[in-house]
Amino acid sequence: MKAISDFGLGKLAYGGDWNPEQWDPSVWKEDISLFKAAGIDLLTINIFSWTLCQPAEDVYDFSLLDEIVGLCRAAGLKVCLGTATAAHPAWMATKYPDVLRVDFQGRKRKFGDRHNSCPSSPTYRRFAQKLAGKLAAHFRHEPTVVLWHVSNEYMGACYCNNCESNFRAWLKRRYQSLAALNEAWYTRFWNQTYTDWDQIVLPNALTVQWGERNTAMPALTLDFMRFNSENICECFRLEAEAIHREIPQALITTNFMGAYRGLDYRRWAGYLDIISWDNYPQPGQPPALTAMFHSLMRGLKPHQPFLLMEQTPSQTNWQPFSTLKRPGEMRLLSYQAVAQGADSVMFFQMRRSRGGCEKFHGAVIEHSGRNDTRVFREVSALGQELKQLGDSILGSTIKAEVALWFDWESFWAAENAMGICNQLNYVEEVFKYYRALYEEHIQVDLVGPGSELKAYKMLWAPVLYLLNQEVILRLKDFVRDGGILVTTYLSGMVDESDRIFVGGPPGPLKDILGLWVEETDVLEPERQNEIVMQRKTVGFKSCYKSSWIFDIVHPTKAEVWAVYGKDFYAGSPVLTVNPFGRGEAWYLATSPEDDFLRDFGRFLCRQGGVGPVVPVLPNGIEVSRRKGQDGTNYLFFLNHTQSLQEIKLANLRLKSLLTSELVVDSLFLKPWDVFIGKQI
Repeated sequence: MKAISDFGLGKLAYGGDWNPEQWDPSVWKEDISLFKAAGIDLLTINIFSWTLCQPAEDVYDFSLLDEIVGLCRAAGLKVCLGTATAAHPAWMATKYPDVLRVDFQGRKRKFGDRHNSCPSSPTYRRFAQKLAGKLAAHFRHEPTVVLWHVSNEYMGACYCNNCESNFRAWLKRRYQSLAALNEAWYTRFWNQTYTDWDQIVLPNALTVQWGERNTAMPALTLDFMRFNSENICECFRLEAEAIHREIPQALITTNFMGAYRGLDYRRWAGYLDIISWDNYPQPGQPPALTAMFHSLMRGLKPHQPFLLMEQTPSQTNWQPFSTLKRPGEMRLLSYQAVAQGADSVMFFQMRRSRGGCEKFHGAVIEHSGRNDTRVFREVSALGQELKQLGDSILGSTIKAEVALWFDWESFWAAENAMGICNQLNYVEEVFKYYRALYEEHIQVDLVGPGSELKAYKMLWAPVLYLLNQEVILRLKDFVRDGGILVTTYLSGMVDESDRIFVGGPPGPLKDILGLWVEETDVLEPERQNEIVMQRKTVGFKSCYKSSWIFDIVHPTKAEVWAVYGKDFYAGSPVLTVNPFGRGEAWYLATSPEDDFLRDFGRFLCRQGGVGPVVPVLPNGIEVSRRKGQDGTNYLFFLNHTQSLQEIKLANLRLKSLLTSELVVDSLFLKPWDVFIGKQI
């Protein structure tokens, strides 16, 4: 079966964002020649060209775009065509000011920047949808266009009257009556009760919101975040539908941004034909965190590869320090994306801009326009390797047996809560558990509401703060059918309206977990406690450190495996397990040190029959396995260290896809080197 990400290339796509409209046409052919030399075969164009495509309200001009696409066609390059709607034209903002956003402080924006379009503006929606449709009609028979890119990096929110009106309409559909809304929002608190729909206001600096996280009305803020995500998604859908009307078989995407807080990508995923995202690790970012973001994107459509849509070939201009990628680092990070399920390696940008705020952002072609720069040589070398790989791993996927829960609604609700969650960083909490499994070389899918769980033997669900009925039933069915569930402090706290469950935490999970939580102590990080193991189990130390948060729990059925060592709750349970159906549910009542999570993860995987990809590897080596449609296993070994590493392969026999060398007992990886092997 042909991979959805083949694009007619017969290999992993290689390329990125090209902005020829920023340059004189005399430069274009030079760019194309350099792209061909570097092995580039897919170019993303027309991302920020709305005015060039539509210089006036009733004027559409695709002549420049035709010329650019024609050059690509003649050179045998494929095109990912943007709809150009990520930044509206100046003429539109001047004539139709409703397209301009109102910011968090209630100030009306003027023309300028990007992400400045109100998602509720009828004008913006009408023009954006029309442009997408006209582009699709114009290029419907163009074989060079293999992928459609709607807008770009959706983000932010608007607080204008149109958004407020749309929010009220959204609330009417959700709650049907003001009585139901008042009940859900707990509006008798601080006399916030509404007697008319028009009394409802958006949560910003002028109303109930005291900052990004702190709010007087958490339920109102939570619903606005749901609305904002859906409202912006509607803009994407309007353009996607316009394209599909003209080209039913078109592949459509937009570029996500990992664990971006503002949009619920899991709810968006069903509207995209293929997931793509932009990977910009901070200098010094742990490789495990980058791997987790790839796993999050992969988990949005778990049975198909995703696309690495953007990364920098050298430096990023908007981070605190414009650190160069060291020799070999770009190649390593590119292959890390492929190892974690990507079917493309793409860059922003192809040629450095001469002006604007991205003129110092890295590019394949520097301002000098030369082909003998370090970056261009590295990009070219990688391009040759991707040609050599051909279609061997194209369309292959990762078959994980362990899942990790990531839920945007819990993310929002937990971080908005004032009190025990004040210091919570949801992404960091999830990452602690991912890292423990990553370091044991266990492949992990990130899942969430709506995900199918039957394929997994184990589900880690830290900070399962918000629960709705669908999630509760899925979790119970998972454990009842034989799965192993691990959850933690701050789980089962609130319902979908951010109201505390009557009876306290863990709410509807009490029967699964066999316990109830009486109190939760939150202390400064330096005030630590101890996890004292009560069972002599191979692989555990007798005592571990813990910090920050400490649930005081009372087992009703659960078996106690560890207790606190200090404070007035010394001796009370901190780690429990409860059999439920054919499975079992574990509860961890405190935030433990990393050693505990590694030992605990290793123990549970052994108990659950989950094995690592490779049993023993040196520190700093990442391993991943992709499985082809014919059942072939492809193994990736990545050396994230700056020293030579020997990898023992146990009983593995691998044929290198880059050198055809047969590797049996062990292999050696140079600093920042990669090995890709077919298991034989």
